[in-house]
Amino acid sequence: MLPREDLLKGVENRDTVARVIDQAEQAIKTWEVVLTDFLSPPVLVEIQQQFARLTEVQLLPWGGYPQAERQRLGITREELPLDQSQVEVAALDIEGNFLFDPATHRDFLGAILGTGIVREKVGDIIVLGERGAQVIVIPEIVPFLETQLTQVRSVPVKTRPIQLSQLKIREPKKKEMTTVEASMRLDAIASAGFGTSRSKMADLIGAGDVRVNWKEVSQASYSVKPGDLIAIRGKGRLQVGDVSITKKERYRIQLTRFI
Repeated sequence: MLPREDLLKGVENRDTVARVIDQAEQAIKTWEVVLTDFLSPPVLVEIQQQFARLTEVQLLPWGGYPQAERQRLGITREELPLDQSQVEVAALDIEGNFLFDPATHRDFLGAILGTGIVREKVGDIIVLGERGAQVIVIPEIVPFLETQLTQVRSVPVKTRPIQLSQLKIREPKKKEMTTVEASMRLDAIASAGFGTSRSKMADLIGAGDVRVNWKEVSQASYSVKPGDLIAIRGKGRLQVGDVSITKKERYRIQLTRFI
């Protein structure tokens, strides 16, 4: 049995982590690959952090493409092989003419949930503008959505399965930069990376709009470290890279902005 109480100590998403612990114990017992539903980035990070100390099981996240935010976890015993092909996901094309009635991510998600599908069965949604969207789901619900997802907003749509290779993924634009700061404070580094003032960044942090490694951080003085991912709602992401100390004992920080 896994150390359940230790794994649940201090976690924010207790119910989900507890469910994954149950699935991990099932994987150990049955010697099979057990799959979770789709998990959001904060939950994925928390589970991977909690499970990192275990030697009995291995986890493999996959959401259909490398940059996917929502992903399923494949769970199996440490000694068994595990690859992406075993973490089963499927893709659907939702095609319609949205030229005169544009639909957002929320509209497509609302239409899917309106058929009775729960959020956990749905991965990322890739909005394609006036021609519709593509969505990643668990394979079991593909036949249902093919027949039941027939309208988004006022627009009739045709829903059909496609290969993962047909997903129209837009590669994020990258901007590399270097900043020199007196400290590793979140407000200092984020303001430099996102090109805004320290006071404005402090307001965003205080309002709960800033996440570090997908967890909300409300303190401007929070200390970031190399490898951290800073995300601001509506503004993209910022990766903290290598950090070195200058002759004046300040921090020279490599940053990558994803737009």
